[in-house]
Order: sequence, then C-alpha cells, then structure tokens
Amino acid sequence: MHVVIMGCGRVGATLAQSLEALGHTVAVVDQDPTAFRRLGSGFAGRRVTGVGFDQDTLREAGIEEAGAFAAVSSGDNSNIIAARVAREMFGVQKVAARIYDPRRAEVYQRLGIPTVATVRWTADQMLRRLLPSGAEPLWRDPSGGVQLAEVQTSVKWVGERVSKLQEETGARVAFITRLGEAVLPEAATVLQEGDLVHVIMRTDEVEKVEAAFAEGPEESRS
Repeated sequence: MHVVIMGCGRVGATLAQSLEALGHTVAVVDQDPTAFRRLGSGFAGRRVTGVGFDQDTLREAGIEEAGAFAAVSSGDNSNIIAARVAREMFGVQKVAARIYDPRRAEVYQRLGIPTVATVRWTADQMLRRLLPSGAEPLWRDPSGGVQLAEVQTSVKWVGERVSKLQEETGARVAFITRLGEAVLPEAATVLQEGDLVHVIMRTDEVEKVEAAFAEGPEESRS
C-alpha cells in the first residue's frame, strides 16, 4: 500500500520509517525541506516539499494511488483541511489527522475523520488507524506463543489498580507510557487518563484480552 504523510516532525518521520519497515511505500510532504533530515539516509520513499493540502503537491506525493493518508503537522487546521482534501477530493479510504484540541477531535470524529489527540498519541496508534490489521506486536517469543503489544484500554479502567486489570484480563502489564515517559508499574499502580498500556499475553488469547480491556472492569459490564 502507498501512504502519504503530511508533516515531517518527529511524529511524521517515525510513522514514515515504521510504515516503510512494514513493506509499504511512503511519501512525506513538508513545507520545510530541511525537515526531511529526520527521515535518515536509509529512507527510500518520496520527499515532497510543499503545502500538505495543496492538490498539486498531493498529486506529486502519489495521493491518487494512496491507500492511506496521515496528517501529522503541528497545526490542527492544516491537518483537518488536508485530511478532508485527501478523503473528499481524492477518495482516500483510510485517513487520520493529528489534533491537539480534544474538543475539535470529537467534532471531526463525528464527520467521519479519525483523529488522534496528542494526549493519547503514539505512532503505533496512528498505524492502527491506517493499516487494516493494525500495528504489529512489539515483540514475540521465538515460539510465537507469547507477545508484547499495546492494548487499547477503555476509560472505564481509569482509577483502577494494575493488579485488578491483570486479574480480570489474564494479561501482565509490562509497562505504561504516561505523558511520554515509560513507567514500570507495581500492583498498586493506578491507571490514569491518557495511559498507554503495554501487556504481555498469550497469542491465542489476544482477542479475549483486547475485549476485556475495551469493556472495562467486570462490575461495569454487569
């Protein structure tokens, strides 16, 4: 699949490198040609200098053949305009925009444009919105029976202890990303809003674990 990314900051560069490593072709658009240095010499994709919502610039980046588009520049307005152009003008099916203002994010979600607010943003989350099967596990043991992955966690778990999360889901919390920093949790650690939870689980139990994380604690399901 060909993917066009608007914005070559740390977010865009990381996303571009991750997508290329997964075997996709990538084009990165940025107004500042020096920003492409973040991609490194090993990046084989296109580097297009220009405004990310300009139609000619997008055509140069291959938007007409693209299966996905990510708007991850530093401006909310630019990101949402570019996302709408990609979807409405060029018919790109998988579109995602990075939005700093969570109130705006909710509005654009209702318009059918998936958004990622910075409080809960990671390159992995953007991958989950762009690729059909989501992001690959962060690690697998040689037998393939156990894997480490970030699991999407319902806000219903906020305020609950890690020990309760583990007891009810059968997974083991390896670490939490909190405000951009990795935290090694203890049993008494309480989940906070915006935490990204990375768990070790059996590969044959992934669906069960993901469902439990998405539904919340047992008392909230009854």
